[in-house]
Amino acid sequence: MKEKTRENVSRAFIGEAKAYFRLLAYADKAVEEDAPQIAQLFRAIAEAERVHATRHMNLMKDIVVKDTDTNLERSFQREKTISENDYPELIQAAEAEGETAAALVFSQARDAEAVHAKLYERAIYHMIKDNTTTYYVCQVCGYVADGKAPDNCPVCGAPKEKFKTMAP
Repeated sequence: MKEKTRENVSRAFIGEAKAYFRLLAYADKAVEEDAPQIAQLFRAIAEAERVHATRHMNLMKDIVVKDTDTNLERSFQREKTISENDYPELIQAAEAEGETAAALVFSQARDAEAVHAKLYERAIYHMIKDNTTTYYVCQVCGYVADGKAPDNCPVCGAPKEKFKTMAP
């Protein structure tokens, strides 16, 4: 794919992915405000945006999706960079502006991302791709537990009931 088209596809993918999540948030708000038909509309259009994002991603697959070992290594490196470099900068900026809620969210995301990196690292070095396990994702902060959900999230303290099961 030529450079300008690759940039445009990437930009379109990011826009569609953002729209997907934004529309799901709008749907939640519509439900909260007792507007179920509007919520359904937001969810339907969110699904359309997901289709668009998937199609854009498929155009980029040969660029961004490689073999599983490479994908694991890239994912590990991204999570490590985000938790060790990006989030600390975001936390520092939020704290400097007195934005304690943002600093807390960034801190919890940083801690969860560090755990994600460890899970990828374990997969790389222990070749767990041949083993099966169940993961549990905290729906408050994004912490991922391997094997069983903790009674309380070690990052944000959420109770076990806030974990979503991700079975193989």
